[in-house]
Amino acid sequence: MLEALWSDFSSMIAQEDWEMPAFIKELGKENQPETDALSLDVVLRTLFPKSHLHHCSTAPRKEMVIKDTFNGTVTFLPLEENDEGKYQVKKCNIYQIRLTHAKDDEWSVSVLTSSPENWVADGIVYPKTTWLGSELLSKLAKWSTEKKQSEFKSTLSLISVAKYSRVYQELKEKYKEMVKVWPEVTDPEKFVYEDVAIATYLLILWEEERAEKGLSKKQSFVDLGCGNGLLVHILSNEGYPGRGIDVRRRKIWDMYGPQTHLEECAIRPDDSYLFSNVDWLIGNHSDELTPWIPVIAARSSYSCCYFVLPCCFFDFHGKYNRRQSQKTQYREYLDFVTQVGLECGFTVEEDCLRIPSTKRVCLIGKSRTYPPMQEDRINKQRTQYINNRQSCTEVTSDKTVRSNQCNNHHVVNCVIDQAAVLERAANETKTDGGRVWLSGFQPREKVEQVRNCAALPRDFVDVVVLTVASLLLNATQEKPWDHTLDVRLNTWNKGESLSLREVAEHLDKETLKRLKNEYGGLQTLLRNNHQVFEVLNGRVHIRDWREEKPTKRTKSEVKRRFSAEAFKTRLCWFFIHHPDGCSLTSESCPYAHGTEELRQSQIMKKKKHPQ
Repeated sequence: MLEALWSDFSSMIAQEDWEMPAFIKELGKENQPETDALSLDVVLRTLFPKSHLHHCSTAPRKEMVIKDTFNGTVTFLPLEENDEGKYQVKKCNIYQIRLTHAKDDEWSVSVLTSSPENWVADGIVYPKTTWLGSELLSKLAKWSTEKKQSEFKSTLSLISVAKYSRVYQELKEKYKEMVKVWPEVTDPEKFVYEDVAIATYLLILWEEERAEKGLSKKQSFVDLGCGNGLLVHILSNEGYPGRGIDVRRRKIWDMYGPQTHLEECAIRPDDSYLFSNVDWLIGNHSDELTPWIPVIAARSSYSCCYFVLPCCFFDFHGKYNRRQSQKTQYREYLDFVTQVGLECGFTVEEDCLRIPSTKRVCLIGKSRTYPPMQEDRINKQRTQYINNRQSCTEVTSDKTVRSNQCNNHHVVNCVIDQAAVLERAANETKTDGGRVWLSGFQPREKVEQVRNCAALPRDFVDVVVLTVASLLLNATQEKPWDHTLDVRLNTWNKGESLSLREVAEHLDKETLKRLKNEYGGLQTLLRNNHQVFEVLNGRVHIRDWREEKPTKRTKSEVKRRFSAEAFKTRLCWFFIHHPDGCSLTSESCPYAHGTEELRQSQIMKKKKHPQ
């Protein structure tokens, strides 16, 4: 197909029987070395458009890409299919990216396009030419000068991208109504479309597995730590028998119906939680269960496989402790979970999912590195590895405390610790449910503790806010506040910015101790008080509401931020506490300038008087 396309295109250029951009006629000619052949690389590629609210067509598009390395150009030629099913070059939407040497170490990058009358922006594959010039060029310049290499594989490297794109669009359309009825406090769009994407990946992965193994029956699964259960609901609806288990029931579970099987139960790593008749175990952000899932899969049956999407960093017995400063914490943790799978006898594969999350690398174990008759030997290897992990952590902690003691004493302690490992492996704890694989494992609590500073006493929060604001304003003594001050003048004190560490140094030990027990600590408290502070790149600023600019947000986000229902329902902190008052006038400030402006929250009214 590509040879025929190139032949037809070359004939068109030679005959000049249609109006073409000037840069097309120059392909391979400028600065060409003395040779009879053009040094061009030609590639045929398929584009899979994302779905768009205003465009129904998401059919794949094809285009021919011509790379002229010697002259530093890449030309993109869109293709269209005629009535006979034959592809030919379209006369519109042709563009070229050109790299030009200016002088010394200076280079320039430019975009050349068809004439305006030969450019049709469809909002899917072909943007407006203004976007090519203003957005694409700056991104190309940035990408070309970045020296860092990705720590991860390319996205969707283990499955067919064409299949994924098609199935994802189908599932997204099928389950989009979930966004409108989402009862949880979490962001519905992120969680719904993320689980749709994960479900799509699994459906393609399992379809390809059935084709490889010659199977017709759909795989069974158990989702350990299933959370809101949406992934279980989608997979079940698509005909895959399975269930989800989580330590805490969610409100949304009642919406799924009887065909979605969800269980409220705390999973513990012992013999009572094995799944001998299940094909796949899933760990989607499964927290403390993440490193245990390869172990549970390996011990459930020789044919059991697993899929994990690690997020929070947990070891077998608690929080994961970093050991290598040369890697990012995320990369190091992925390597640890990969190593667990290898020690359990799996061939572990890694892939990047196409989801709206920074933690999007999945690890898959779907084949073993040993024959079934070696199961006992490999199981002893697993046990020793798990116990060694616990011992290593104990030795590391012990070594920190006794770092000034002699090396001989440390060696003796290590020998003693290793002996303890062997003793634990030989005498694993017995319970009513069966053999416990590691003592000290703690599942999540059934009642989720609120530790995001939201449950801290209001008086405590107010004191911290005032203390930090005073630091930033550099006001050791309160100065008289003149209510007649014209805030429109550029005299409003915005204060200085300080690093989080500098701010923490000015807080007393009891305050810091209390904040340390909360997720995110001081930074979370300051961000919760969004009205007063802005935290950017580890530095704290007083928020100047005059500089707030409207940004592109989804409708749901706009509603959440100063909607008509919340307007003037809280007092303005600046009006009460800032030496210069509020930087905004009463009419433009979303907060109340005094109690006389306060309105009752419409949200509270709705709760008191349900329809």
